[in-house]
Amino acid sequence: MNQQTTDVLVVGSGFGGAIPAYHLAAGGGRVTILERGPRLTSGHFEHSMKLGTFNRMVDVIQGDGVSVLAGNCVGGGSVVYFAASLRAPALAFERRGSIGQRIWPAKLTRTTLDPWYDRVEEALPVARTTWNDVSYAGGLFAAACQRAGHTCNPVPLSVDLTSCTNCNWMLSGCRFDAKRSMLLNYLPAAESHGAVVRPLHEVQLITPSYLPGYRYAVAYTVLDGDDYTCTVESGVIHAKVVVLAAGAVGTPVILQRSSLFLGGVPAAVGRYFSGNGDRVSVADIDEGKVRSLLGLSRSEGTAYKALPVGRPITAATYDYLDPGAPEFERFTLQQIYFPPLTNLLAQADGSPGWFGLAKRDMRARWQSWLTLLAMTEDDNEGTFGAPPVTGGFTRLAPGLGKGTMRYHPTPRTRQAWNVADDALRRIVEKDGLARARPWSEQVAGTVTAHPLGSVRIGDNPATSALNANHELRGCPGIFVTDGAAVPASLTVNPSLTIAALAERASPVITSRAAETGAAVRYRATLPGG
Repeated sequence: MNQQTTDVLVVGSGFGGAIPAYHLAAGGGRVTILERGPRLTSGHFEHSMKLGTFNRMVDVIQGDGVSVLAGNCVGGGSVVYFAASLRAPALAFERRGSIGQRIWPAKLTRTTLDPWYDRVEEALPVARTTWNDVSYAGGLFAAACQRAGHTCNPVPLSVDLTSCTNCNWMLSGCRFDAKRSMLLNYLPAAESHGAVVRPLHEVQLITPSYLPGYRYAVAYTVLDGDDYTCTVESGVIHAKVVVLAAGAVGTPVILQRSSLFLGGVPAAVGRYFSGNGDRVSVADIDEGKVRSLLGLSRSEGTAYKALPVGRPITAATYDYLDPGAPEFERFTLQQIYFPPLTNLLAQADGSPGWFGLAKRDMRARWQSWLTLLAMTEDDNEGTFGAPPVTGGFTRLAPGLGKGTMRYHPTPRTRQAWNVADDALRRIVEKDGLARARPWSEQVAGTVTAHPLGSVRIGDNPATSALNANHELRGCPGIFVTDGAAVPASLTVNPSLTIAALAERASPVITSRAAETGAAVRYRATLPGG
């Protein structure tokens, strides 16, 4: 078995892993990054949903009542996300949920996080889009909102708008390097300072280290690049500090499996899992009404038929983010695009059955669909069962796994979904413009690409696994900086908040590494600076 040492071991290379890895490497630390997935570049990204392409870097992990879409490659979720980059509203940080007390740490508010948002927006950078950057589907949603008496806005994106071709294949990575993933900023900057990225390395266990000067030993297996179910070799890396950023599905499982060796982990590990309140609906648009009610038309004599045209996310309404409204009644409605294959994850409520002419006719009109995402306030009701023998989940096939998550919505979560569904219907069904059909839970349960909260930060040790500095309670030197640390749903896409929290945690992690004897200091620079 291979044995190595490093100052800081980072598990995962998405937003939560790449950002602290960069700062620690830039400060002089020896940094090693272990990533479960393969290393891919723009030349590997194909505009295809064929097996063997997208499922090399995207996993659908099915649990009990929930399915999670997760990135699986160097760069993590930043490679396959849709680049919507929004700051969470102030009300998200004041949530109390079902525990009856403030969920977020007292010193963490929108105001205190704003300077860290500023840094991330500069580093990526985030583009402030205009209506000229909005897709036809986004424009249709905006027109429907206006007609129903609501505002709608272009969504800020981490995209180089000058090089984006509007190909709408973001789920498969960006062939044109227009999407500003971690592959283009923090990761190469970390490597330029000596950080080592090791793809296809899956972390299994964290134990105390027996080497003098090192606190933890991290066991890993190396996966076969052609068959992730096969192990090529195994090894151990001894580290002074460990940063866990394996995602909200992977991070809690590593800690659960390590609990006995670490002398126990907080009870909140593997609890309070959230899907960010995600609620997907399909609006089956009446092409004739698009022309007569909204006055819209495209070339070739069509009124809409534009679902796959443009970027996946371009427009949203924030009218329902009223801080004076009761909790579980506040949400964002956002135009979004999912490839047709992804739509098979769930059957739309009220749609024809899986077989027969009616279902065939509905699928034949898929270009006239308007897919919409409501991001609501859920109840953090998800939990994780006993960890599998290896890995974060049991791999069933390429791109498909069985996880231990259990998510059965509480009445409060369902109330939030119902309020959002009603608002959506009032917009898109006005005067027969469309028929809205929320995705059913019968096939894949709740579906989310925004898993959060499974190892969350907080002030109360009874309801949080991490302190306000992202350090695991009772395990000094272990930090969690991915979506698992975000304590509650945000009502917006969470990537920018995860990144801002990782920026905020980086000085603390650097200080902890220095306390252990690592020759490192926080320099406060940004990639390219």
